[in-house]
Amino acid sequence: MVDRNPWLNFLSHAVLILGVAIVAFPLYLALIASTHTASEIVQAPMPLLPGAHMWDNYKEALLGSGKLGSNTNVVRMMWVSFVVAMIITVGKIAISLLSAFAIVYFRFPFKMLCFWAIFLTLMLPVEVRILPTYKVVAELGLLNSYAGLSLPLIASATATFLFRQFFLSVPDELVEAARIDGAGAMRFFKDILVPLSKTSIAALFVIQFIYGWNQYLWPLLMTTSEDMYPVVVGIKSMLGGGGDASVDWNIVMATAILAMLPPTAVVMLMQKWFVKGLVDTEK
Repeated sequence: MVDRNPWLNFLSHAVLILGVAIVAFPLYLALIASTHTASEIVQAPMPLLPGAHMWDNYKEALLGSGKLGSNTNVVRMMWVSFVVAMIITVGKIAISLLSAFAIVYFRFPFKMLCFWAIFLTLMLPVEVRILPTYKVVAELGLLNSYAGLSLPLIASATATFLFRQFFLSVPDELVEAARIDGAGAMRFFKDILVPLSKTSIAALFVIQFIYGWNQYLWPLLMTTSEDMYPVVVGIKSMLGGGGDASVDWNIVMATAILAMLPPTAVVMLMQKWFVKGLVDTEK
């Protein structure tokens, strides 16, 4: 049994508090900056207490003013980000479930070769694949569309590997029982494997939603119309108007805070399932 040492407890808590402070301080500064005017933010030192312009700044960010480098508003940009993130998330999970199911439970020629071909795509960085992918998408006429923003990103070797490892741990007795009961392959998949995988699906949902929400490089190449800017690209467009003096940092910070709300809500609402999906070993 580990002895409790008051000094070690104090040190561990101090390190944790320091880590939280280092991570939270930039977020605090962004929140404070979103409540002041642009002229107050650029003063030295910057105010560290909330200002009186929070409502005006967030209203201008949400409704859009056309002077921030983008003529669209945050509501439209967040909607684009949400749709793209949901398509990527649901698509990745669905394709990974089906591909892992086929690799584990079906016999076909070159099955393991197919699996390793999928797995080896992890060795290829995004930059290697992005130009040929862009050429294909452009020739299909999918620029400035939800399909072009999301479809090239819905395949996931990592999720396929994780589901394959989980399916391999499912007892063979379940397969035999389903076969005796007359259940077909898709019935076994739908009624047994998917319910057993719900914690893993929840964990992957959180990870993939944040991945889809934070996409920057691919949407930057795919979008030429401001109406299809996701919020991350929209924030960058707000900073492209010139020098620091021409940037309304209060509106930019308000937009950044608003952009953090959906992924934060997903993590908070699904925290229990997320942790359970990562650590639960019960089948």
